[in-house]
Amino acid sequence: MPRVYRANPFLHSPMKQHPGQILRDSMDRGPVAAPGAFNGLVARAVAQAGFKACYLSGGAISAAAGVPDVGILSLDRFVMALREVVLGSGLPVIADADTGFGEEEMVRRTVIEYNAAGAAGLHIEDQVFPKRCGHLAGKQLIPVEQALGRLAWAVEAAQDCSDGRFIVCARTDARSVEGLNGTIERAHAYAEAGAAMIFPEGLESEEEFATVAQKLGSLCSNPPYLLANMTEFGKTPIIPFKRFGELGYHIVIFPVSTLRTAMGAITAMLTNLKASGSVSHSLESMQSRADLYAMLGYEPQGGGWKYPTG
Repeated sequence: MPRVYRANPFLHSPMKQHPGQILRDSMDRGPVAAPGAFNGLVARAVAQAGFKACYLSGGAISAAAGVPDVGILSLDRFVMALREVVLGSGLPVIADADTGFGEEEMVRRTVIEYNAAGAAGLHIEDQVFPKRCGHLAGKQLIPVEQALGRLAWAVEAAQDCSDGRFIVCARTDARSVEGLNGTIERAHAYAEAGAAMIFPEGLESEEEFATVAQKLGSLCSNPPYLLANMTEFGKTPIIPFKRFGELGYHIVIFPVSTLRTAMGAITAMLTNLKASGSVSHSLESMQSRADLYAMLGYEPQGGGWKYPTG
């Protein structure tokens, strides 16, 4: 029988190393761009476009499920999406873990589940539950001691399940609550406690990104990797990927860009369909059947289908 489901030719070779180590090696060579993918098909598109890493956003997963980004979805739902994105992309994936889905025991379970699902790493934030989108006002933070307790469990779990190769990233939302100095103080504490990567959320200028990078570089005994969030319509201005590298950041995520683009096109199509009763005005902006099948690695003439192996 002919093989009718073929590996996406744009996918990278199956990962022999732990994806966390692959991502570290990539970041050591230079900044890495990680577009967000909220399902397996978008993940395949990210790989096809030639990116070397992928990001899974809790905000995008939540929105795609029709709920706001306030911690409604369960760990199991996140892990299901993560498996799709890992398998679909074949890339190292950094994944959002919100506030860790609970206290220390759940943080440990989250690290172990994400590692088993094939993630390169995750980030856990220092907001109270229920959390808020990082670019909204009204956020509240847990005490530093509580955040450090969760982080210690995450680092220990990463060591236990991956010999420390799984990347534990500590996100701090302190910028809009405690100011830039609070961001730096918390980030420094998290790095000294073992976080391999720091995610300073909600920074408001290139100068702030530069200041955080410079301060952490001088304060930390072992400077961490730095993650920058290039989201749209938030507190951070649009900053080019290359510029983030110049500012000292190792990975730049574009968490909801694919979802926003897709929903913009879907909304326009539905508006046209409602007004005209036809999809003819929208055909040019659609992915063709042939292109979809090519992205999926599907050959319909073969009469069957095989699930990908990675």
